[in-house]
Amino acid sequence: MKLRLDEIVARLGGELIGAGDTVVSRIVPIDIAGPGDLAFLANPKYRVQLNACRASAVIMAPPVAQGVAATILTSQPYLYFAKVAQWLNPPPSAPAGIHSSAVVEGDVAASASIGPNVWIGRGARVAERVVIGANCSVGAGVQIGSDTRIASNVAIADHCVLGVRGIVHSGAVIGADGFGFAREADGAWVKIPQMGRVLVGDDVEIGANTTIDRGALGDTVIEDGVKLDNQIQIAHNVRIGAHSALAGCVGIAGSTVIGARCTVGGGAVILGHLKIADDVNVSAGTLVAKSISQAGTYSGTVPFMEHGHWLKNFSRLRHLESMADKIRALEQRLTALETKK
Repeated sequence: MKLRLDEIVARLGGELIGAGDTVVSRIVPIDIAGPGDLAFLANPKYRVQLNACRASAVIMAPPVAQGVAATILTSQPYLYFAKVAQWLNPPPSAPAGIHSSAVVEGDVAASASIGPNVWIGRGARVAERVVIGANCSVGAGVQIGSDTRIASNVAIADHCVLGVRGIVHSGAVIGADGFGFAREADGAWVKIPQMGRVLVGDDVEIGANTTIDRGALGDTVIEDGVKLDNQIQIAHNVRIGAHSALAGCVGIAGSTVIGARCTVGGGAVILGHLKIADDVNVSAGTLVAKSISQAGTYSGTVPFMEHGHWLKNFSRLRHLESMADKIRALEQRLTALETKK
């Protein structure tokens, strides 16, 4: 696809400095951009790279840089880049129809695309323009909203619901049994039937090999606009608020409720039956062991605490050895004084 700069600005806004008829065909980082490319500068500390930039145009925040052929000025260059990148790189089209090797027992819209070896269970409903890749399993009673794209080798268990315009990457498992067991007196475990569902809202993206367990009695709920990275574990009866984003390898234990617009860094762990307020940011590798009632950034492991307090305590932690030496010296001086008395 090729776009003129004035077309881009007309659709997405921003201020165009330079020739509006300049044509770009791809968007790339500044250091590798050349003629016909649209580059972007999201971090002002890299403005020095503009001196050697060969791109036909650059998306950046004010002020205008000298020596750049053309510029689109915007207060949010990274967001602007994302929108242009979507425009230049639309998802590949998939032919409507059902592959001859697929087994379909449910209701599939005529405009949907069903790949090889897909199984769609009895009572399932697949809406318009849904794409389901090869080797997927869609259980009985599942509902998949329009324009959702499901990559190969995804399993969606019975009666789960996916909203519209979703993306599910390969290897994801939606609706497996939650980890629910009761213990006998002799230590043996008795399985608790997991009778809930997984309800996924609109515009949700689920990363590769991410698992979302069905609820035990109620439902596990992923609200609208949530973005889940690869290899995330979401346990039974968890609720994740709208437009929250979780990075890779996050683990969330059962019945925890995460608010709206939260972010969770890679490898963080959130224990069960907790409540996380809206607009909370959990740093990578953090262990969240108690509920968080106020918005803010939280970091640490044992114990986790408000981010600013954690930074202060960690700075002291680096000086523990010298502090211990000083304490020993003071103890020796105190012992000597007591001996003289």
